[in-house]
Amino acid sequence: MWHSRRLGIPLYLGSPMSSSKKFLLITYYWPPAGGAGVMRWAKMCKYINQFGWEPIIYTPEGGETGVHDDSLVKELPAELNVVRTPIWEPYDLYKKFLGRKKSEKLYSGFINENKKASLAQRISVFIRGNFFIPDARKFWINPSVRFLKKYLRDHPVDAIVSTGPPHSMHLIAEKLHRATGIPWVADFRDPWTNIDFYADLQLTKWADRTHHRLEKKVLTNASKVVTVTWRSRDEFETICQRKDIEVIPNGYDHADFPNDKRPPLDSAFTIVHIGSMNKDRNPEVFWKAVQESLNASTRLKEKLRIKLVGPVDFSVRASVEKYALQSFVEFVDFVPHDEAVRLQQQAQVNLLVINNSPNSRTIIPGKLYEYLGSGRPILAIGPKDSDSANVIDMTQGGVVHAYDDTDGLKNRILEYFNLYNQSKLSIDADGTERFTRQNLAGEYAKILDGL
Repeated sequence: MWHSRRLGIPLYLGSPMSSSKKFLLITYYWPPAGGAGVMRWAKMCKYINQFGWEPIIYTPEGGETGVHDDSLVKELPAELNVVRTPIWEPYDLYKKFLGRKKSEKLYSGFINENKKASLAQRISVFIRGNFFIPDARKFWINPSVRFLKKYLRDHPVDAIVSTGPPHSMHLIAEKLHRATGIPWVADFRDPWTNIDFYADLQLTKWADRTHHRLEKKVLTNASKVVTVTWRSRDEFETICQRKDIEVIPNGYDHADFPNDKRPPLDSAFTIVHIGSMNKDRNPEVFWKAVQESLNASTRLKEKLRIKLVGPVDFSVRASVEKYALQSFVEFVDFVPHDEAVRLQQQAQVNLLVINNSPNSRTIIPGKLYEYLGSGRPILAIGPKDSDSANVIDMTQGGVVHAYDDTDGLKNRILEYFNLYNQSKLSIDADGTERFTRQNLAGEYAKILDGL
């Protein structure tokens, strides 16, 4: 076993186990749904059976997920057992209230794609935060508990894992754990009351207290709590006063980045951002720095291409227009994961923007690890004392600039462009193998073993 002295990241060096135990994974997001919420456990389940654990997936039939990605289905083991039950969610009512089509997909994270928030949208956010606690999947909790108590009598498991958000998954597991006594791991891909958009929910004092009460209940009652960042672990420990919370970060799948099949780099000087970009992630400082860089270099005007792949907030398009960058920015709709991997590998530079929100030091976007897997320089914008900055620093994967560092970003863009012109733009990342999905699955298996 190897550990990073700075962040305590283990590197699994043991051999796969021969015997197999079973765990029930309760998750809302599962392929063919796509997006960031799917990746952690779809990839974990690809490898964890190598370490003696067989997952049984429990997920809703026909849930309201924003994107569809068939490429992930092909990666999953053919023998994987996926159990689905119907779910009722209030999204049809929500769409009708907003005047949207029933077939229209909704994005999480407070993204306004077409216009500024309307009165109807503001009202719907208030209803969401104060009446659907912890989230709109609350109506699936009790039916799931009833179904799973019967299911587990005929299909026993050795452990339960719930992954959230949505945090209704944890409430299903908490009730199931109390009813059956089966050990339970609460896996937090994101914080609960410290998530970046929590303040936008317009919560009443009663609703705020209820969210905090449920959060503490889950953190206290789970047999084990796992989270994806070190600051999040510290925040959870403060809430529940337990010192055994584990960190298993997100990662990248080494199989997605084979050295012998890497695509050629873009001929243009491309800066690529993968994933959604909400208003808190709109990098105003970046747009300003790009404008100043273009004013300083005529040649940059000929070569620069910025690709934003995924849904973006209205404010992002407004900023692009504000700095007269329309001819340099390409907006790309959601692409399947395998296509996103290709775009990252072809990019001259991968752009990482940390939400400019109170929990910015806690956030490590999942794309950071895939950027490391791509082997291309990372240009990050966010706090230099954040967990994201620590990962970039310890792997030598790129650079981090503060939210107000316009001059630094301008000079960095020009520096990278100069290296690009000399065919010398590259990084020499070190130790990224500790973040492979296979290694992390081995570490998760150890936590399950410890139950």
